[in-house]
Amino acid sequence: MKKLLLFILSSQLSIVIFSQHEHHQMPDKPVKKQVTQKKQATSKKKVTAAKKDSMVMKSAADTMDHSIHLMPSHAYSRNLPMNRNGSGTGWNPDASPMYMWMKSAEKTDWMFHGNIFLRYTNQDIFSAGSRGDDEFSAPNWFMAMMNKKIGRNGLLNATAMISLDRLTEGGNGYPLLFQSGETFEGKRLVDRQHPHDLFSALSIGYTQMLNRDIDITLYFGYPGEPALSATAFMHRVSSMNNPDAPLGHHWQDATHITFGVGTLGIRYKNFKGEGSVFTGREPDENRYNFDKARFDSYSYRLSFNPTENWALQFSQGFINSPEALEPDEDVTRTTASVLYAKKMNLHNHFSAATIWGLNDKGADHKENSFLLEGNYQCNNNAFFGRYEYIQKSKEELDLDHGYPETNFNIHALTAGYNRQLVNFSNIDLIAGTQFTLYGVDKDLQALYGKTPVGFELYLQLRPSLHKH
Repeated sequence: MKKLLLFILSSQLSIVIFSQHEHHQMPDKPVKKQVTQKKQATSKKKVTAAKKDSMVMKSAADTMDHSIHLMPSHAYSRNLPMNRNGSGTGWNPDASPMYMWMKSAEKTDWMFHGNIFLRYTNQDIFSAGSRGDDEFSAPNWFMAMMNKKIGRNGLLNATAMISLDRLTEGGNGYPLLFQSGETFEGKRLVDRQHPHDLFSALSIGYTQMLNRDIDITLYFGYPGEPALSATAFMHRVSSMNNPDAPLGHHWQDATHITFGVGTLGIRYKNFKGEGSVFTGREPDENRYNFDKARFDSYSYRLSFNPTENWALQFSQGFINSPEALEPDEDVTRTTASVLYAKKMNLHNHFSAATIWGLNDKGADHKENSFLLEGNYQCNNNAFFGRYEYIQKSKEELDLDHGYPETNFNIHALTAGYNRQLVNFSNIDLIAGTQFTLYGVDKDLQALYGKTPVGFELYLQLRPSLHKH
């Protein structure tokens, strides 16, 4: 807008100057008085018109700035839409819907969102094996964000996220066949998803805009999320109706709760490069405390959003001693992902995610994971699904010495449906169900059965779709 204004003003001034120049360079010969007066009147009209154009354009610019202010920006850029907010400093597609509450002041924007599932889950409804379990549980999380404009080019973000999982899920979390990661009472958690910490994120970030295309961001979290992998599963729209964590969580986005993170990021248009230094050790069993910040690991991530519908990233993390039971084992985690979002109209949208993650523990000990998930929201109805393939070792599944030293191949296919029952005070109450069919490695079928089936029935509470 400023460039356009300067162009018009310079054009008008050039006409005036050129007109005056012509007048002064006229040959020294008699000129009729009325011709001179006519030219002066024309010049005055042009100057007046230029001033009017300038006033109109300034008014339009002020109006535009005001409208831009009314629409909150991205958490780490004044020139990106808030829909691109992911977890940590990660990106979602710009077309992603947002389920949240929002309040804006003159230079400060507040956003609140979260999710609660009140559900019954049975991870082996036909008792095909001996490792299934059933339980009533309530996985949950709640989040608040503040964006504050600083001067003409600065943006301050503060984020807080809590989870009451430790109260609702107990110390050993909820049943989930083939899930693994972290510990309880000094033992490895297997076939259960661990609870998240009470303080899942406390972070602050500052972004300095160099111009419309370039931002520099500094981010610190205790806890926070390093620049590693795609948006964490709790914040992906493609998984918002599925109460379960992915089986590849610790191959992909488990670092979303890390006690001690520092990140430097540089954005150029729709490209972003980031580097983080962070604590490699995953959270301990005490879900109410703040773990020791070690800053002994590092990562980098390259992100690119080619259009409003796509978000791509590639990242690597060099993680020091992530598991308490394997303190001498480091992990190099490599991930790549493609997120997609398409808005049909105000109430219909489709979101999907494809994520690959590799844990490399050295000595030819490499384990792959692959996830494909999608969610189609159609007015008050939602249809969603997830497919996973993951390799897990004997140690991951806590198997005895009778099992071979190999990677076991696991498949899981989930299909679900839910429907909004009622909306009150911008809160949706939703009822849903889902089934999961597991494909079991032949060496594990004596323990798990050939094709165990999981079933869930739930009520869900979350903020309504924000109609910005």
